[in-house]
Amino acid sequence: MFEVLVYVYENYWQGDACPELHQLSRKLTAVGFEADEIQAALVWLNGLNIAAQNTQVGMPAGSQAGAPPVPTTASAPPGFQAQTAGSLRVYSVAEQDHLGAQALGFVSFLESSGVLPSHMREIVIDRAMAAPGDPLALDDLKIIVLMVYWSFGEEPDALVLDELCDDADFRVAH
Repeated sequence: MFEVLVYVYENYWQGDACPELHQLSRKLTAVGFEADEIQAALVWLNGLNIAAQNTQVGMPAGSQAGAPPVPTTASAPPGFQAQTAGSLRVYSVAEQDHLGAQALGFVSFLESSGVLPSHMREIVIDRAMAAPGDPLALDDLKIIVLMVYWSFGEEPDALVLDELCDDADFRVAH
């Protein structure tokens, strides 16, 4: 599935340039991906599209998708308050087991660095929980983060992009 997602990201780097899912399926088949990999990726992408659209609909007027949400009661669903700077995200046991320490640490790193707003973090967690792997590989999580940025029509900061695309196995400590 992740090879298909990387192909989609590389070939349709602007999310709005990506064809509808049924057309994308035909293009991926023509490229040579296996039917079960395509199906898994399309189901995953559909969930990503729904999550991104629902997040953008729930944002206050005048705020951008990549900007941290302004804490107002109008942007939060009834009965909930928007996340504040002092909020703490507690991960369920299922999330901890599926994501693993490395992936959770990386999400925390991105969030504390200010490059992964809370609304995007929740989509990353949701899509990571929908991905295969137990625990989820860190490289797979990085692809998920890239795809979440892609779904909002944003490109991460150059240093973040480097961190997401860099293969740490080939780094040499000096």
